[in-house]
Amino acid sequence: MEEPNVPLQSIPRASRPKGDRGNSFYKRLLQQRSLAFMCIPFVIWAFVFKYLPLWGWTMAFQNFKPARAFADQQWVGMKHFQTLFEDNTFYRVLRNTLVMSSIKLVLGFVTAITLALLLNELKNIVFKRFVQTVSYLPHFISWVVASSIVLTVLSPDGIINLILTKLHLIDSPVLWMGKGEYFWGILGATEVWKDVGWNTIIYLAAITAIDPAQYEAAEIDGASRFKRMLYITLPGLKPVIVILLIMNMGSILESGFEPQYLLGNGMNMDYSENLDIFVLKYGLGMGNFSLGTAAGIFKTVVSFIFLFTANYIAKKMGESRLF
Repeated sequence: MEEPNVPLQSIPRASRPKGDRGNSFYKRLLQQRSLAFMCIPFVIWAFVFKYLPLWGWTMAFQNFKPARAFADQQWVGMKHFQTLFEDNTFYRVLRNTLVMSSIKLVLGFVTAITLALLLNELKNIVFKRFVQTVSYLPHFISWVVASSIVLTVLSPDGIINLILTKLHLIDSPVLWMGKGEYFWGILGATEVWKDVGWNTIIYLAAITAIDPAQYEAAEIDGASRFKRMLYITLPGLKPVIVILLIMNMGSILESGFEPQYLLGNGMNMDYSENLDIFVLKYGLGMGNFSLGTAAGIFKTVVSFIFLFTANYIAKKMGESRLF
C-alpha cells in the first residue's frame, strides 16, 4: 500500500528528520532571498555598531589609560565594580533611573492606550484626523526645543504660574525647576505630551485588525460603547500590549538622556541625574573611562535580566512572547 504524499510543511518541525530540517531551511531561504538580501545592510550595521564596540567592555577591568596600548594596560579585575557599588551617588542615580523609567513606562502605556481607544470611538473623521495630527506633532520636535518650551512655560513669569496666580491657587510664583521633588512629575508630563500621539499609532493599527463582526454582534446584544471597548477592543490589544511591555522591560534602565540633561540643574540634580548622565560625568567629564564602562555594563546586565524575566512571565501566562 502506497504511503500518502504529505507536504513537508504540514509535518511538525520536531518530527522531521535532521536532513529534511536543513533542506527546508535552505528552501525557505532561497524562496525569500529578496528579504534576506534586504537584511544584509542591517546585519552589517548591527555588527559594526552593536557588537564590535563590546570590545570596549575590557576597559571596565583595567585602569584604562588612553595613551597606552592594549597590552600595556593594567588589569585590576572587579575593582571598578566594587568602587561603583560602594559609591552612594551610584545608588542615588540608580533610584532616579528606575523611578523615571517606571513613570515613563506606566504613563506611556496608559495614556497611549486610552487615546487610541477614544480616537477609535470618534465618528467624525475630520475631527479624528485633526486630533491625531495635533497629538503627533510634538514627537517631531527635538528635545532641545521641547525643553526650552517647558522651561519657558514653568518659569516664574511663565503661563503656569500666571494661571495659578490668577486662580488664587498660589500666592506667589513657584520655581518649578528649582524643586527636585517636582522633577519626576514634570518629566513624566513632558514625556506624555511629546510622545503620546506617536505611541498610539501601533495601537490604532492593532485595533483595525479586530474583526468588525464582533462589534456588530455586541451591538445587537445591547452592549454599550464602553462595554465594547472593555470586552472587545482591549482583549484584542492584549497581545500587542504584552509584546510592547516585554520590549520596554528590556530598556527599563534607559530612562533617557536628553530631557534629564536639558531640564536638570544644580537645584534638582538629586532627582534629575540618571545612569546615563552618571556615565557621562565619570567617563568623559572626569576621565574615569573604566568606572563609566563598569556602570554601562551593569545597566546592560540588569536590562537583560528584566527582558528575560518579562518574557518568561509572559510565557507562563500563555501570552505572546519574543523568544
